[in-house]
Amino acid sequence: MRLSGVLLLTAIALWLALVAFGNITDYGSNWVFVQHVLAMDSISPDASIHYRAIHSPLLQHVAYVLIIATESVAALLCSIGAWRMWRARRAPASTFRRAKRFAIYGLTVGLILWLGGFMALGGEWFGMWMSTQWNGLESAFRFVVVLLVALVYLGQHDDERDQQ
Repeated sequence: MRLSGVLLLTAIALWLALVAFGNITDYGSNWVFVQHVLAMDSISPDASIHYRAIHSPLLQHVAYVLIIATESVAALLCSIGAWRMWRARRAPASTFRRAKRFAIYGLTVGLILWLGGFMALGGEWFGMWMSTQWNGLESAFRFVVVLLVALVYLGQHDDERDQQ
């Protein structure tokens, strides 16, 4: 079970690192997405929430850089967590539980980004759910499910080593 958790977290750390790397090295691809979501230019023209739109390119870039930074932090924390869990894989359960802290931090940061940032703010506040072209809710939901399942999986107690 411990090795399974380490491998799962390593795969998630890789995934998050590749997401951040892609956004850094191909900034323009997802920049357009962020720009349209924040400008709310593809939601129903009759929607009464257009006052929430952010049209300032500077603020849009700040938002995008914060997204990339948060992705990077989540990837880094998950990587550190995987490494610490690997090192503690043969230790008593209490030591292994402490080694999971960075993993839990990383998964939580990812959940805050994709659940709080994309689904709540992007989806509801900026009305992304109304857009047929710039709707990232399905992708955000995929991130949330994977991260949440991993968080629950890693949260399971491993007491058998303490009883030896």
